[in-house]
Amino acid sequence: MIIGHVDSADAGPSVFFRLAELRPGDRIDVARVDGSTATFEVDTVRSYPKDSFPLLTVYGDTDHAALRLITCGGVFDTGAQSYRENVVVFARLIE
Repeated sequence: MIIGHVDSADAGPSVFFRLAELRPGDRIDVARVDGSTATFEVDTVRSYPKDSFPLLTVYGDTDHAALRLITCGGVFDTGAQSYRENVVVFARLIE
């Protein structure tokens, strides 16, 4: 699991600014500490309201090596100073 900001008022776009643009079949390379690279393929991209975030779906066990990328998304609530949703990318290890 990798969690990152979508943006900030001070710095603008952040590491996951374009995360919601990923599509099934896209590949994600993750650099490992040992210098190797793990390659994942996107299965799906979902957006969930923060008040009904599916904890088990996102954080639960899988029957395969999986990656979850998570950031904020949806409409920005100026009163709460927070986005109303979370964007989650579900991906599986392919090499």
